[in-house]
Amino acid sequence: MGLYPEIEPYDHGMLDVGDGNRVYWETCGNPRGKPALVLHGGPGSGSTPYFRRLFDPAAYRIVLLDQRGCGRSTPHASAYGTDMSVNTTARLLADLELLRRRLGIGRWLVWGVSWGSVLGLRYAQTHPGAVSELVLTGVATGSDAEVELLTRGLGKVFPEAFERFLAGLPEGEARDGNLAAAYNRLLESPDPGVRKRAARAWTDWETAMIPAPPRSVQRFEDPVFRMGFARTVTHYWGNGHFLDGEGAVLCDAHLLKGVPGTLVQGSLDFGNLLGTVWRLQHAWPDCELVVVDEAGHDAGAPGVREALVAATDGYARR
Repeated sequence: MGLYPEIEPYDHGMLDVGDGNRVYWETCGNPRGKPALVLHGGPGSGSTPYFRRLFDPAAYRIVLLDQRGCGRSTPHASAYGTDMSVNTTARLLADLELLRRRLGIGRWLVWGVSWGSVLGLRYAQTHPGAVSELVLTGVATGSDAEVELLTRGLGKVFPEAFERFLAGLPEGEARDGNLAAAYNRLLESPDPGVRKRAARAWTDWETAMIPAPPRSVQRFEDPVFRMGFARTVTHYWGNGHFLDGEGAVLCDAHLLKGVPGTLVQGSLDFGNLLGTVWRLQHAWPDCELVVVDEAGHDAGAPGVREALVAATDGYARR
């Protein structure tokens, strides 16, 4: 079972969500099909055409958006003058509801990858009547433990890259605390040189964790993407993902009762080291966990994409 053919949107627009922000959205597939919302990762990655191909275009009305500050949404987080204080989880959730009402959708399947899985889970927990099913991959819950693993914990796995990552911070206290918050302070510096060096150091560390040769990820070679992504990720990771307390998503898993879901997880996804996806599965009896051998944190990996298509095909028949 492969990907569906490439398609183009039949409608798109810019949604005024307040706070001076306009969010890009698009719809693809069948205008009368089952509604599905796609939540990209990052935070700050933006949507890509690849996501459209995970849904049967004859069966689904596929809705994609670029979350605040990224992709085609404005203002972009790469611009120093962009106010990041209005880019929070609560506001993103409100944006999703505003878009749902704008498009005249009652309930939709919610698909999310990585950070998109955090946002999708919280959306379903706070707006259960709007979510028909969840399909999540590269599963995360936005906990401090996950951030600690991905910033400091994996330093033992990639020691050379981690040494360079730490070297990007001032010596002393900045290297001992929340590394994402420390990098975010650099990315909010009025000095453009400081911001540029911090963005490069952050994405070099992200690349090392994939893992891949240094600086081989094409999107990180775009200075606008690199700055916006690094600024947004560290903004969220350095502030507890703007959730209601540590471990809130996992603690509130019982609120997902009655919402069918599929979790597609690569066996080599580093997030598995915390056992989060297994704990989520046990706390959410209405979900199915599909583990793909030899796959990592990548929604496009062989085996992962087939499992995601199988999930959306299955829900299309419900």
